[in-house]
Amino acid sequence: MGYQKMRQLIRKSLEARKFAYCPYSNFRVRAALLKHTQVRQSTLILTFYYSSTFFCNVENACFNLGICAERTAISKAISEGYQCPLVQCVSTSPCGGCRQFMRLGANWDVYLSKPDGSYVEMSVEELLPASFGPEDLEMKKVNIRNES
Repeated sequence: MGYQKMRQLIRKSLEARKFAYCPYSNFRVRAALLKHTQVRQSTLILTFYYSSTFFCNVENACFNLGICAERTAISKAISEGYQCPLVQCVSTSPCGGCRQFMRLGANWDVYLSKPDGSYVEMSVEELLPASFGPEDLEMKKVNIRNES
């Protein structure tokens, strides 16, 4: 993704913080997803960025019932049937739960941004090294013959 596109995503995502519901922590988090699709033309792969969506955190008095901006963003993308890797922009370093949630998808790029517009690019693998994922749940298939 180009520098200008990233700056635009960060700038727009800052607006999502004002919608955060965080009366307990007063910690406003926003996340933005930039969806894209890839088209293969002979030996070239063209990437078209076509939609950016913004999310914020929502807290609850029972703390573990709140939902982080990152998980809201990923859940929304999945509910829309989106499966291509996404670009995610987050206003802070994600919590462990969000890192694990990100891990279950593709190893997309994550931009950790600050209100001043500075950011660090990381992959999900860098955010959660030596992680537990779907491949750890694979089980051997046992063939059972039903002989009578």
